[in-house]
Amino acid sequence: MKYYLFIDESGDHGLTSLNPDFPVFLLCGVLVSEVDYHQIRDEFNIIKSTLWGQKEVIFHSRDIRKCDKEFAILFDLEKKKWFYDKLNKVIAEQPYTIIASAIRKIEYIQRFGKLSNDVYELALSFIIERSVFYLDSLGMKNSELEIIIEKRGKKEDKRLEEHFQRLLSRGTGYVSEERLKAYGVRIFFKSKKENINGLQLADLAAYPSARHVIEPNRANPAFDLIYPKFYRQNGKVYGLKIYP
Repeated sequence: MKYYLFIDESGDHGLTSLNPDFPVFLLCGVLVSEVDYHQIRDEFNIIKSTLWGQKEVIFHSRDIRKCDKEFAILFDLEKKKWFYDKLNKVIAEQPYTIIASAIRKIEYIQRFGKLSNDVYELALSFIIERSVFYLDSLGMKNSELEIIIEKRGKKEDKRLEEHFQRLLSRGTGYVSEERLKAYGVRIFFKSKKENINGLQLADLAAYPSARHVIEPNRANPAFDLIYPKFYRQNGKVYGLKIYP
């Protein structure tokens, strides 16, 4: 069986400047089987076609929150209620698993300095490790894993591709290269313009997850909605790695 791991981010992964209101970089992975993803993709497209009359609308967390661009339509309270009711139903009821990694940048700089490893690469390594743990727990042989990441730029994508190839040749701290190769792990970079609904689901989950890491005691209904989707083993949440 083929699985997709859609990955998007929240926050700035750079260490040279810090936003005191958002001192976290979070990478969010949505792990879903190919069959289940087709259902999620179709449900997103139904919402888009019904409210906007076409499927080309791209669900972007910030634009939705700000009612910006195409989402100015949500100033109509009746349409806003319909949109959130339908979207929340898909997010809550469709089968997928969240595996996210948050880097607390102030603590990271204090421990390792600003010239240490790229935090995007570090967060990706954590997510790949735990995705392998999750697939192992399913006990399904002959599974494949495709990682889909939104393009950021030629230089950034090349650097991340090189990091990924190093993982395949050396493994991670907890997953050997043999285990990665057993799942035929591959990585693909896709443009936002390609309108991939799996990446949009990862984007929608990333921001509330980052907000939870920053202010865990603050009311966060969007995080409450996705919290049951985080990867668990024996009742313990393994799908949210916070480092350091």
